[in-house]
Amino acid sequence: MQMFQAIIQTIEQYSKIMIFRHERPDPDALGSQAGLAAWIRKQFPCKEVGTTGENEPSLSFLTTMDEQPFEVDAETLVIVCDTANMARIDGGGWDQGAAIIKIDHHPNEDPYGEPMWVDTKKSSTCEMITELVLYAQQSYGWAIPNETARLCYAGLIGDTGRFQFSNTTPNTMRMAAELLAFDFDPGAIYAEMYKNPESLVRLRGEVLKNFTLTEDGAAYMYLTQDMLNKYNVTINESSAVINSFADTEGVIAWVFFVEEEQGTYRVRFRSRGPVINQLAVKYHGGGHTMAAGAKAENMKEAEDIIQELETICRSWKQR
Repeated sequence: MQMFQAIIQTIEQYSKIMIFRHERPDPDALGSQAGLAAWIRKQFPCKEVGTTGENEPSLSFLTTMDEQPFEVDAETLVIVCDTANMARIDGGGWDQGAAIIKIDHHPNEDPYGEPMWVDTKKSSTCEMITELVLYAQQSYGWAIPNETARLCYAGLIGDTGRFQFSNTTPNTMRMAAELLAFDFDPGAIYAEMYKNPESLVRLRGEVLKNFTLTEDGAAYMYLTQDMLNKYNVTINESSAVINSFADTEGVIAWVFFVEEEQGTYRVRFRSRGPVINQLAVKYHGGGHTMAAGAKAENMKEAEDIIQELETICRSWKQR
């Protein structure tokens, strides 16, 4: 309650508020950012409230950023959603404001902001935003717009994999139930979020034919620039195939190496049990215990990551 009050009181103090989130946004990042903006605008129509960052075309059905966001200055409150590390904040000027609020559910490897609300027990930042707006409704009489409910629901189902992942808790389901009381179409969200163009379906087929599974239960796949170009799939869009072989018997943890134009690799980790975020931290990344991201500078680092993931899986099996 004290944290909710601190955030609300800070929002009340400023007439200009700019809301940021992490680069290469997913539904939780966009949902928490734009859902929070819609909620603040509802309470304070006279405040100047902006959203900024790169647009993600595949998620434009959720929201797009302000076309001409105002510049952050010494009178602006900055709110950063769903972003553990300052280096991953998308957009310039976030460090030029009068104050920063951090709202995030990732491990707090890079503390910043005051108030700083970090809760790793929550499935998503959208679950946290839902708690905040429900508290404000009950304690302050602040209305919750349908758009905030729609966006938070999208982020919640995105980060829980439609309530299938282990981060889904009783509180997650309670928040989902609260959101479903509002006027939006959850079926339309599912239809758009899990709609796959033919190019992605065919890329998924290639992944299923060519991924490698080791004896220790570590699976891996390389997505090269040639493959992405062949199927006309962007690096961001390729994240949709990360769970293609997740249900394969024997897979304990898996990693995708997505080749970037400069020859480095974007690394995506997932796990069914072993903790893998510390491995991600070692390679310039981070994330949740069973879902994380990193970067490999070259093929040698990618091979080292595979070996270390095998060791993690082997140790986990021998517990």
